[in-house]
Amino acid sequence: MIGARRRRALVTDPGWWLVLPLFAFVLVFTALPVLDTLRLSFGVGQGGRGATLAHYRALASSPVFWRALGNTVLVTGLSLTLQLVLGLAVALTLARRFPGWRLLRTLVLLPLGVPTIVAGAVMLLVFARAGYLNAILWHVADVAERLPGVTWRFVPTGWTVAGGWRTLLVIAVADTWKVLPTVTLILLAGLEAIPRAVYEAADADGAVRWRRLVHVTLPLLLPYVTVCLILRAVDAFRIFELALVLAGRVEPVLATFVWNRYAPPASDPFTAAAAAMVLFVVIAVFTTLYLGIVGLRGAEEA
Repeated sequence: MIGARRRRALVTDPGWWLVLPLFAFVLVFTALPVLDTLRLSFGVGQGGRGATLAHYRALASSPVFWRALGNTVLVTGLSLTLQLVLGLAVALTLARRFPGWRLLRTLVLLPLGVPTIVAGAVMLLVFARAGYLNAILWHVADVAERLPGVTWRFVPTGWTVAGGWRTLLVIAVADTWKVLPTVTLILLAGLEAIPRAVYEAADADGAVRWRRLVHVTLPLLLPYVTVCLILRAVDAFRIFELALVLAGRVEPVLATFVWNRYAPPASDPFTAAAAAMVLFVVIAVFTTLYLGIVGLRGAEEA
């Protein structure tokens, strides 16, 4: 009797019907594609064979895959460092009231409205061999050579095709420019959540500005920094468009490696699916960390 009542309540409860479209959306556009990718990664359906680890073994023996994985980690580290340092500096600046602070806030948010492909094209204009950065360095070198004892023969280079740390740095800078507004907004929200009484107490104790920053602001801002780190790490690990536009096959990352294996001339969806599952596991780990930290903060506040 009780079970029948519960089933009847579930059917008549309008909340379940409101959740049903969201459940269907997640099932069709998230869960099923992930499961199908998992199936492909084990080679199910390839030549009528069953599950196999051959494609994962192929990844383990592929130097390009390990290079892509290392590049992804390096780009993520560079991006997070630049974004946190610059985001904190901009947030500390915008937390003050000065003439034109509203205009500056608007300008900081502008990259949010720029499509990622357009942002990559803009960075090509900056970092190409005939780009703005080389033009500036050319003029700086010209001025430096006029100084006594200084010899600087500047040779323009295409940063996006140079390979190595220079190309990865370009990707990190482009990613930083694109997402800096998001990082700034999160940190700015954290700064504005700090009670004014804390700063008044620090001033009463004679704390100078840098001591207030180190011993008051940063410790109270740490939860926002942690959440920002995990959210941005998830996004940085799956970077694709900027890396494809700026580096192509010169310096692969995990997402572009997946694309290059899937698209012609390789046309290998099975190895691409295995690499995609590796990327999925990495992102799932960071997402779990984020949910755990958010849940811990909610328990502490309760």
